[in-house]
Amino acid sequence: MDPLTSLLSGIRAEGSVVSHAVLTAPWSVRFTDGAPLTMVSVLRGGGTLLLPDGIRRTVGAGDTAIVRGPAPFLLADRPTTLDGPHTEYEIACFTDAERTAEELGGIRWGTDPHGATALVVGAYRALGHRHERLLRALPHLLVVSEDAEVCAWLETAAADAARLSAGSQALMDRLLDWALVCTLRTWFDRAGADAPSWYRGLADPVLAPALRAFHSRPDQSWTVASLAAQAGVSRALFAKRFTELMGCPPLAYLTDCRMADAEALLTDTDLSIAQVARSVGYADAFGFSAAFKRHKGLSPSTFRAAAAA
Repeated sequence: MDPLTSLLSGIRAEGSVVSHAVLTAPWSVRFTDGAPLTMVSVLRGGGTLLLPDGIRRTVGAGDTAIVRGPAPFLLADRPTTLDGPHTEYEIACFTDAERTAEELGGIRWGTDPHGATALVVGAYRALGHRHERLLRALPHLLVVSEDAEVCAWLETAAADAARLSAGSQALMDRLLDWALVCTLRTWFDRAGADAPSWYRGLADPVLAPALRAFHSRPDQSWTVASLAAQAGVSRALFAKRFTELMGCPPLAYLTDCRMADAEALLTDTDLSIAQVARSVGYADAFGFSAAFKRHKGLSPSTFRAAAAA
């Protein structure tokens, strides 16, 4: 497991109702799920995304936008449409399965050769709190462009899901999970030095083996020496390279990751403090509790009680 895989394990398209909308201008669409992440793929046509913080971004065919929630946002064929008569839609992926397309705003479903703009929209549910570190690394809006072949394939899959044929929901859930991973990887690759340090490290031939080893087995008692051994370099060289590329010493990074994992386990599971301690690499509950309090300012039990409240 690598850091991105670990963080994505806390967010899924599981059970969302995929909206495949075909729109004729003038129109606006309001997204109201309050989801941690919403993905909008423009298959044909395009429009302008309007976020509550004033961000505006034009998207066209081949663009996939990921919007960080939970605030509602808008997509319109053009910003001036909002000031005049137009058809207003609302897309909510997390809905009662008994509701019909008409109840979801009258949006036509499936492929329509006469529709000027075609969208596939998926919202991602949070499975606990593990995803929060990923969200902190993302802007409110990111856009990645794909080629026409990808759009055609995605539209075919969305049209199949819209017909509610056997397995269509599972197909779209897996497709949206795949699309999220691909979109984020592409965006992080293009971000270069602005990508989060845990992602940049995976591209480094020295650090990558050590990072994968740690994230695959966080319960082990890792040291700088044992991580350097995974990388096949000396302890001094590993520590220097790690600090330069990741922006912090190796043990500081390990502690940050372990505390983030501990927060998720304390919040999302019923594991005892001792079990949480062992899961994140501490030999006993006392040492873990002391480290957690230094990091969070609260003991694990107090943190768990506050999160439950």
